[in-house]
Amino acid sequence: MPTGSETGGASPAPTREWLDCFNAPGLSDDERYALLVDRFASVGDEALIRPPFFCDYGYNISLGAGAFLNFNCVILDVEPVVIGEGTAIGPAVQILAADHPRDPALRRQKIRFGRPVTIGANVWIGGGAIILPGVTIGEDAIIGAGSVVTRDVPAGATVVGNPARQK
Repeated sequence: MPTGSETGGASPAPTREWLDCFNAPGLSDDERYALLVDRFASVGDEALIRPPFFCDYGYNISLGAGAFLNFNCVILDVEPVVIGEGTAIGPAVQILAADHPRDPALRRQKIRFGRPVTIGANVWIGGGAIILPGVTIGEDAIIGAGSVVTRDVPAGATVVGNPARQK
């Protein structure tokens, strides 16, 4: 795996083309890492995402050193999404920075916006969890599989359920 944190700028290719390249079968972890560095805001040493992976843009995502996302994760990065060092994210997790108005009249106007998501270092997020817009998860927290995280999670806390509540 490549070493040395690098900051990438978005490549000129549209995100869909980049995702096709990233998700192509037969690439090595080193080749996928290079694609992440090319597209993401920042990528720490030995960060790894297993394909398939899906995102809106990529250039709003920052991965800390040793961060790991398992198969079939989705990040809607219309606003910054920061994932801390050593954080492990299970399969089919959705991190959603994209949001929509609660007022139906505004939704009919197709108004869209987002709120950043920040996930601290050494967090474990179980498979199928959903992290909603504007949420901050503190370092060393645990998010149970299938949980829907609607509010900030303090450092070291364990939350489970829908909506996720501290255990």
